[in-house]
Amino acid sequence: MKSARKGNGKIAIGYLRVSTEDQKLGPEAQRAAIEAWAAREGVAIVEWFTDSGVSGGSEIADRPGLLAALTALRVRSAGLLLIAKRDRIARDVVIAGMIDRAVTSAGARTVAADGAGNGESPADAFMRTILDGAAEYERALIRARTSAALKAKRARGERAGEVPFDYHLAADGARLDLDPGEQNIIANVCALRAAGLSLRGIVADLAAAGCVGRTGKALALTQVARIAGAAA
Repeated sequence: MKSARKGNGKIAIGYLRVSTEDQKLGPEAQRAAIEAWAAREGVAIVEWFTDSGVSGGSEIADRPGLLAALTALRVRSAGLLLIAKRDRIARDVVIAGMIDRAVTSAGARTVAADGAGNGESPADAFMRTILDGAAEYERALIRARTSAALKAKRARGERAGEVPFDYHLAADGARLDLDPGEQNIIANVCALRAAGLSLRGIVADLAAAGCVGRTGKALALTQVARIAGAAA
């Protein structure tokens, strides 16, 4: 039976992941940690790949940087995929395991610059599972805190994200007030839709009446479709 290909353990591919929900370890800090580890171990990092704004719960298929890194492992005969910490791979136990298996299939292994769980013993494998579980738990806490904060802001009538159509930001920069002009546009869209007009017909009718959106331009088909859908 032919043995699996093994990459060179002194050649590495660097991988960085920066999430929109957790910015504690930015790309510069990640890269510095990886480069310091590689210098100590005499490892050459031949290519770098980054996934920016990618959640720790994203599937492999949704990470172009990681997919490119996996390909580079084979092309470069690299034996290591270097990351700053285990949670840069994933904040989901199942996805982290899938990524580790993909790295192994490429003839390499995943190594963290902080040294946690880097070995190949059963104890090291167990440590990786613990670290991945802790990362998943922390991600769930972050999402729960964010959801609770947004819910509280909405309950107080304060801005939470993009200002919805038919509201405008109040003078205090926090609260939202109803916008009579946009409410009138919504009422017109609903009336025209009820009269049997198509979305394109509504767009044309609003343009002829001089109705414009926040940009000062006529409302686009996609915007009218969202308004009609929200009011349905």
